[in-house]
Amino acid sequence: MAAPAAGRAEAAGNPGLDPGQALRLSQAALGRQVGDHILLDRQGRPVALSSFRGKPLLVSFIYTGCFQICPATTRSLQEAVEALQKSVGASQFNVVSIGFNQPADSPQALKAFATQYGITTPNWDFLSPPAAIVPALTADFGFAYAATPAGFDHVLQVSVLDADGRIVRQIYGEDVVAGELGEPLKMLLAGLPMNAENSVLDNLMDRIRIMCTVLDPETGAYRVDYTLPVQIAGGATFFILMMAFFINEWRTSRRISAKKRDRGIA
Repeated sequence: MAAPAAGRAEAAGNPGLDPGQALRLSQAALGRQVGDHILLDRQGRPVALSSFRGKPLLVSFIYTGCFQICPATTRSLQEAVEALQKSVGASQFNVVSIGFNQPADSPQALKAFATQYGITTPNWDFLSPPAAIVPALTADFGFAYAATPAGFDHVLQVSVLDADGRIVRQIYGEDVVAGELGEPLKMLLAGLPMNAENSVLDNLMDRIRIMCTVLDPETGAYRVDYTLPVQIAGGATFFILMMAFFINEWRTSRRISAKKRDRGIA
């Protein structure tokens, strides 16, 4: 991920994003109604987030100076959106991508980004917030980011909002799967209640998704790091094997003791 010169200067001495804290902030946004922030569309016209109410809304945060993860995530989201349009209908929900790196993510920059990656979906807007509202806007969505020497270390998330502008689900990871977005979308469209709290397993998987994408300081690029899941799998396997060993030893000891009792051996 390349960063503008200003971004590099701001990143001096910045340790990067803490994954655990980032996940806590993101999860804390569940159930929150997003404020009525005013942003600019690709033509520079003001757009209120409240104007998207009445339909479910998918929101992602990007920065246009990113040449790897943001484009890859946006392409993945595009594939998921196209699949969802076929299954639930093209006009049943809206999508918004917000450029958080101001002033670099101007309406013109977002227009060029959308054009470059061939995103012409009518219900997908690319919005540029004024720099002054970026902290409050990102906090509303639980979106965490930190400047780094190579750009930004940020959470890979798509927020799912209901028709009232309330965050009901956070979807994590570089590869956005249509099924992950489709399940909450279909529930919202059917008027079914949604539980904003993730299960323990969901939280573990979310933590893995967030922590698997890390910045490589040598190349300045983001890469998938499977160290954490491998360590978890290795630890779980070791624990299971040790438990099996001790249970087997305990059973063997009980059998020997029972035989001794049967033979009258003290």
